[in-house]
Amino acid sequence: MAKKNNIEKFEINIGYDFKDKNLLKQVFVHRSYLNENPKFNIEHNERLEFLGDAVLELVVTEYLYKKYKNPEGELTNWRSALVCGQMLSKIADEIQINENLLLSKGETQSTGKARQIILANTFEALIGALYLDGGYEAAKKLINNKLILYLPEILENELFKDNKSKLQEISQEINSATPVYKTLSESGPDHNKLFKIGVYINEKLYGEGEGHSKQEAEQNAAMHALMKIDLS
Repeated sequence: MAKKNNIEKFEINIGYDFKDKNLLKQVFVHRSYLNENPKFNIEHNERLEFLGDAVLELVVTEYLYKKYKNPEGELTNWRSALVCGQMLSKIADEIQINENLLLSKGETQSTGKARQIILANTFEALIGALYLDGGYEAAKKLINNKLILYLPEILENELFKDNKSKLQEISQEINSATPVYKTLSESGPDHNKLFKIGVYINEKLYGEGEGHSKQEAEQNAAMHALMKIDLS
């Protein structure tokens, strides 16, 4: 279990003192840890993640709706850029979630995209725990203070733009071809599926992407392909 002083330090980092400390501890419990420690008396964080995902989307949607008069499609793209796995894992790293994670020995060695997914999921579990312990306002405060502050950067750098649309424009201009997306693999439980999708142009694989929905994975695959801008 994460040391007491680490938990206290984490609460300082997020600016919230949990009434139910076991609920906070559950945030950090990955399923893999219980596989190696079956007698551990706190369940894993996937149910909290499920709840937190919904709360996160509602808070961000409410903020965008109240602050901006833009069309629904634009607001949807902005929201997607804010709650994407890459952004959530960045926030999770900033508030030092990584230092408190309870993982199996194998998962402890994970790096790159695999660790990024774990961090993003744990941040969503934290939102769920905040909602249960302190209500909607507690969850909203953390999201506003740690996540929504990145919205100006997203808008200024147009990080919200649809990668699939950009890739299609470039592909048709250079090769007169339309990108084709194919599912390469699916993993994880039904409520938390992870999709891996490849994007092909003229039957050549140009990018791969992962996501908890096929749409997210396709966007990430398109972003990967855009890095190979010379589509000759």
